[in-house]
Amino acid sequence: MDSVATPGKTLALIREKGLVPRKSRGQNFLVDSNIVRKIARAADLGPDDTVVEIGPGLGALTQELAEQAGLVIAIEIDRDLIAALEENLKDKANVRLVAGDALKVNFDELVARFKGDGGGRLPTYKLVANLPYYITTPILMHLLTGKFQITELVLMVQAEVGYRMLALPGSKDYGALSVVVQYYTEPAVILKVPRTVFYPRPEVDSLVVKLTRRPEPPVQVRDEDFFFRVVRAAFNQRRKTLLNALGSLDLDRPLLLKAMAAAGVDPRRRGETLTIEEFANLSKALQQQIGRR
Repeated sequence: MDSVATPGKTLALIREKGLVPRKSRGQNFLVDSNIVRKIARAADLGPDDTVVEIGPGLGALTQELAEQAGLVIAIEIDRDLIAALEENLKDKANVRLVAGDALKVNFDELVARFKGDGGGRLPTYKLVANLPYYITTPILMHLLTGKFQITELVLMVQAEVGYRMLALPGSKDYGALSVVVQYYTEPAVILKVPRTVFYPRPEVDSLVVKLTRRPEPPVQVRDEDFFFRVVRAAFNQRRKTLLNALGSLDLDRPLLLKAMAAAGVDPRRRGETLTIEEFANLSKALQQQIGRR
């Protein structure tokens, strides 16, 4: 099967199958085979690797992944695309198509279904996705906080979101997403993808990022859920000082002040100036103060 990643092939398939790309599902199909190869290459796949793909669309990237990996598990939510995928991938014996919602998938269980050795041991695996813009953050949170056995994620996302993942304290892009991504992974930019290589053409450019899972987070926290509650509260109202922003945690002002003093954090600072280490220290200090009430 020739590559689907050309304008002519993509348009022909859409017309042949009577498909209507759904903007509500972020269906913008890659029509540049060079970009497809670069994304697949970033995953550094070999014949012993298992890779999960979210949102295969018409199968352009899936075809390339199947050439490099031992097993490809592709999850597609749109059942109208399944028939086209089955036809485009019929010569790829190492591809398994799954109809489902990635937000609800237990990826470890999915991989175990196709790859489990029966002895209770689950192999690690990689994940590649062209994430729809409208659900990028929810899917990212599901992937990162789900404790799945994913070692690397290669994701194509809206450029703005990609830059937020890599942003450093004090920059305009730095926010809760930056902290979450950098807590769990080491992020790196792979390439910029112009809007012109998609059909239909989206309104923004994209960024391919690679997230390498950390063996251990860069900081130790007592309670991850509470740590991320503190982070989200600090960024929810960016113009407020940290003291005022953390008021949304329903903790009294004297307690907040004591915790900030213990953590060495000036209450007049704003959330976007704190490092991950400072957020960790602050969340620990807050928990200690709460425990003394």
